[in-house]
Amino acid sequence: MRETLERLGIMRQGARFAQHGEHEPENTAPLVLVACSGGRDSMALAALSRTVCASFGVRCGAVIVDHGLQQGSDAIARQAAQRCRRLGLDPVAVRSVHVEETGGGVEAAARQARYQAIVAVAQRCGASAVLLAHTKNDQAETIVIDLLRSGGLDALAGMPQSFILDAVRFARPLLSLTREQTTGICQDLGLSWWDDPSNGDGFDADEELPADFPLRSRVRHSLIPYLRRFSGSDIVSHLAAMAQTAALDKEYLDMQADHVAASAVLSGPACAQAGAAAAAAAVLEPASGASRNSAPDPADSTPALAWSVDVLRGEHAAIRRRVIAHGLSALGIAASSRHVEAIDRLISDWHGQGPVSLPSGYTAIRKKHVIRLCQDGAHANR
Repeated sequence: MRETLERLGIMRQGARFAQHGEHEPENTAPLVLVACSGGRDSMALAALSRTVCASFGVRCGAVIVDHGLQQGSDAIARQAAQRCRRLGLDPVAVRSVHVEETGGGVEAAARQARYQAIVAVAQRCGASAVLLAHTKNDQAETIVIDLLRSGGLDALAGMPQSFILDAVRFARPLLSLTREQTTGICQDLGLSWWDDPSNGDGFDADEELPADFPLRSRVRHSLIPYLRRFSGSDIVSHLAAMAQTAALDKEYLDMQADHVAASAVLSGPACAQAGAAAAAAAVLEPASGASRNSAPDPADSTPALAWSVDVLRGEHAAIRRRVIAHGLSALGIAASSRHVEAIDRLISDWHGQGPVSLPSGYTAIRKKHVIRLCQDGAHANR
């Protein structure tokens, strides 16, 4: 916890906070929020955060999100808030969200709604950081899930220790602890917690979870224990250690890709010409005003993003594809590796092929030495 706060630039607010006894932080001291579900991991994090923040002279609060997906979820959220207040956390905010499934699954929709609510609370409170209670077990499960869904280096890197979302800084201090250890912390401190029934904790170890349970719960309950028995080793620690190494490789590749993108990404007006000057960052422009009854050529649409083929052609495929993936992500396009590879072929294997269709009505098309990424209103509504 101390290392996490220091990495975030949150330091001890004065010498008196290093002395024995309880010292009230100043009202102007930095505020750290704990994202708390009321489960064992987040209750352990709330208790640890309160202790360490007090020793730093830093204010410590909590935010609880009620997804409304289970009967009585509002009461569970209130109980979590009461437990946080008894620990001394202040402020404690409870937010109810509406989870709207839009095709990516309920889990993804709930996660998006949760982060939006947490960001809103953190911004309103002026929080310096938000702490998440993901453990080493969560890290291992995430890697397995990402390998099942996508693969690649990013899947092996797992969850980062820290990240920024909408100018709010998030950190995960418990990635070096197991779920057994957070359970022990709660037991040692006499803390009560809530077990989410969707996690399948009520099932016997040799009992298969029904197929309608979340994928993460099935990975946790069945697949990880099987891998542990099969390998005869601590698969959770092995996957978590691998994630640390892969994260360093990912960080380096991301830095190289960002450097290349600074030259490869062209401004909207310039991308109509093959030899246009490179811009320092992507230019995100409004989509063309195509009518619902027309289907204009994607090459004539105002580009949301454009890449110079001449710049990207000389780069390694690992860098090219990362530049493409970063650009798609910046536009909020939920593209798969198949989409990224298809766009990359417009660079490395160009033989006059047609446009690449992407989610959200976007299309990537090569015109001479420029790849234009456009959103066609008619295409999106087709």
